[in-house]
Amino acid sequence: MHLKQYFTIDMNKEFIVLSRQDAVARNNSPYVNLKIANNEEIETICVFDVPKTSGPKVGQLVRFLTIRDNQGKKSATNMDMIAGTFPTEEHPLYHLVPRPVKREVWDATIETLIGFCKDKVLIDFIRKQADELFPKYSKYPAATSVHHAFPGGLLNHTWQMLHLLEGIYPVYPYPEDIKVERIIIGILFHDWGKLCEYNVEGEKLENGFLLGHIYMSANYLNNLLRELDIDKREINFIVHCVLAHHGQLEFGSPVLPCIPEAQLLNYIDNISAKADIFSTTGNMEKVFALGTNVVKG
Repeated sequence: MHLKQYFTIDMNKEFIVLSRQDAVARNNSPYVNLKIANNEEIETICVFDVPKTSGPKVGQLVRFLTIRDNQGKKSATNMDMIAGTFPTEEHPLYHLVPRPVKREVWDATIETLIGFCKDKVLIDFIRKQADELFPKYSKYPAATSVHHAFPGGLLNHTWQMLHLLEGIYPVYPYPEDIKVERIIIGILFHDWGKLCEYNVEGEKLENGFLLGHIYMSANYLNNLLRELDIDKREINFIVHCVLAHHGQLEFGSPVLPCIPEAQLLNYIDNISAKADIFSTTGNMEKVFALGTNVVKG
């Protein structure tokens, strides 16, 4: 028989919340799954009796009086948890939560990528949209729990993909087969629908269930592109990159990538997402999105 182990945590042991996922148990009791970290460890704690309107948020400090360990699954109650403040930049744990990239870094990446482009109409579109999307993406998460699940995570994820494209496109084996403008625009808009799928706290909204972010992203982008002086087939190629960015039907993609730009966007999306998962997962923790346990080197 396996018994639950109860152990007391050093009250001076402070953590910072990396992600928060709210849920409701079968008895209608609310709970949260918190991913917490300090400079020595990363843990995932299920904390019971925590309503959506209370408890620590991403980036907030937290301490625990007691944590229960049931065969590696750690849990606590609301009474065991003490939420602290949001740390300043001088705090030793501040750096553990990814922060939105700075505007000058974003702009520099956009200008580097534009240097690869040739289509004047799409270059102007990229500059305009990158400028308008930056402040919006800097407030929203990219997900509720899997990757980049923190305020500004949508900006970090999008910039990481653009930054990866900076390095990948110049060494792509068949550059003549690629129209890089399609990938840049696809990256900028592939997760646009998450502005409508979540609120800034990372809670899923009605349209996330009714429509989903892929449809909302593709539909919004299609409407924007129709205002430009480009032909309908080119619009279809660009929108296809958004529709196919999950890569496989079983992963929610309505279509499979059938042009090289869409395939490359899917690979880049996966690199950014999975790198974030490895970075924010504790040693020996099982991750559903990876299908395996993470082992820290």
